[in-house]
Amino acid sequence: MSGVACLHDVLSIEAEGPPRTWPENTYDLLRQGKRIDPDAPALSFFLRVQDHALPETWSYRRLFADVTRAANLFHGLGARKDTVIAFILPNLPETHFVIWGGEAAGIVAPINPLLEPDAFVDLLNATGASILVTLAPFPGVDLWGKVRDVLPRVPAIRHLVLVNLADRVRGWRHIAARWVQRRAVRTQAGPAGLAGAVPSSVQVHDFGTLMQRQPGDRLVSGRRIRPEDASSFFCTGGTTGVPKIAMRRHGAEVANAWAVARFMGNGFGTGKTIFCGLPLFHVNAVMVTGLSPFSQGAHVVLGTPQGYRGDGLIGRFWEIVERHRINFFSGVPTLYAALLQVPIDGRRIDSLEYGLCGAAPMPVQLFRDFQARTGLKILEGYGLTEATCVSSVNPPSGDRRVGSIGLRLPGQLMKAVHLDENGRYLRDCGVDEVGLLVVSGPNVFDGYRRAEQNVGLWIDLDDGRRWLNTGDLARQDADGYFWLTGRKKDLIIRGGHNIDPAVIEDALHSHPAVQLAAAIGRPDIHAGELPVVYVQPRAGITVMPGELLAFAQSAISERAAVPKEVCIIDQMPLTPVGKVFKPALKRREILHVAERLLAGAGLKPSMLEVVDDPGRGMVIKVVAADTASRDGIRDSLGQLAFPCDVSVQR
Repeated sequence: MSGVACLHDVLSIEAEGPPRTWPENTYDLLRQGKRIDPDAPALSFFLRVQDHALPETWSYRRLFADVTRAANLFHGLGARKDTVIAFILPNLPETHFVIWGGEAAGIVAPINPLLEPDAFVDLLNATGASILVTLAPFPGVDLWGKVRDVLPRVPAIRHLVLVNLADRVRGWRHIAARWVQRRAVRTQAGPAGLAGAVPSSVQVHDFGTLMQRQPGDRLVSGRRIRPEDASSFFCTGGTTGVPKIAMRRHGAEVANAWAVARFMGNGFGTGKTIFCGLPLFHVNAVMVTGLSPFSQGAHVVLGTPQGYRGDGLIGRFWEIVERHRINFFSGVPTLYAALLQVPIDGRRIDSLEYGLCGAAPMPVQLFRDFQARTGLKILEGYGLTEATCVSSVNPPSGDRRVGSIGLRLPGQLMKAVHLDENGRYLRDCGVDEVGLLVVSGPNVFDGYRRAEQNVGLWIDLDDGRRWLNTGDLARQDADGYFWLTGRKKDLIIRGGHNIDPAVIEDALHSHPAVQLAAAIGRPDIHAGELPVVYVQPRAGITVMPGELLAFAQSAISERAAVPKEVCIIDQMPLTPVGKVFKPALKRREILHVAERLLAGAGLKPSMLEVVDDPGRGMVIKVVAADTASRDGIRDSLGQLAFPCDVSVQR
């Protein structure tokens, strides 16, 4: 089965519908993958980049057995279908066991291990987790200390299950790893040991030991997992600020895995190898390079606990592709920009078929340069945690339109609509008419755990369906392709890391010299966006940018959210009703970045401005001094993820 080529293919797949025997839950979806070929490779893992040629590999038979053991482990700790099992883990085979075994026993809640301790507390309390899985003490790893210190502030936790990194060290080094791990326990936990280092209400367990005690051929609970049962709680809306916990169902995750697999066709089938380098606390890694290929019997290669951030992984990526014959990987624009700097050096990378790019718009020039150099088909897409993961992708077998987020996936409706000033539905948008992007289908989540966060989330279109307000602005062209034109949410996306601007603004507003503060994303060719904040001082007060930047650094706990620059202005741009008008600040930032790029290339256009086009969003308009400089201007500004119109002075 070839992948989707056009909207007609999507409609044809929907007409067929999912198979009658399609699984009702993620556990049975994994079982389906196992049945294709139990002895086929399902998951490979290497702890260090230098060991990638000899990874540890799980067959589908072994993977499904370990997932079953994990489910039984959690059931033995008292987990039932409404029990929340949180994990703070890097990318390990055990992370997959915890995700899918946790969903078979209760509800899984992934947490980013790079967050600060205060964020751990907020998220654990927000999810209501009673079981927490994280790393045991190990040299060079600080996770144990962070988790240990927050446990007294999370009273619901009753069981702490520790994964030992020494279990993943192979060969003669395993004995040495065990020895240094035991020494790390003595050093980091103290004389009372692990149990003595945590509140008395928390029981400490070793993950590997508990796994060995469990059967891998059946669920001890005998549970029938229904499509409407909760499967996972994912944090969304940024990693800072008030937690927004998205409640997802088994049926939604199964539906999205099916839709992605059908859209990609043979790209995810048996015999294909998928590389996972994104973190497994994120839906993209879990679904696109996890559940969906597992459901089709594909082989997933998990590279280092830190994924793409692993020491030396980017530098040896083409070597890894050649050795493992990688067919597909997923990443954010910053990954593609980094890989473009790595010489291929004659490596055979012709196995590469597709690369998925999401989280932030990809600069046009980066898109073209990468495809020209590697031959890889980059598929730009769009998705939300609230819609399980993927909502639209450029078709693998059709026209991949640069800058578009592609066609909607089968089984899910998606369109742009107009609302009135009170948020009520007025009408659908016409072709190429910008409106609010809404989605509907079995992949859409149940809502956020906090009721007040669901206000305005659902849109009634008078058709009996439940439509999710994505908060994004988009248009749909005559061929069914969607194009994002703006974000109503104002999130700053730094290398795929979502930052709530309110976190920055609230911190600066607490400074006595600040009257108004507005945080926005500065375009960046590597990170996509970098947070900057504009400040209007109080009348009669003089304050220096350096002072405010130092204040922000001390007041903002999340490192990624600390602004790169504080810009002081006399008057903040305001709307007629007195609200900060961020598009004016955004245009200013785009203009400054464009000026720097052109100056760096030695180019001086006759005119350069940024306008807000109703159909395309922010557009860079340039008048070149002559024909000779036109192409250079296009190449330079093509590094930014904005449309660019270049004309020549007459």
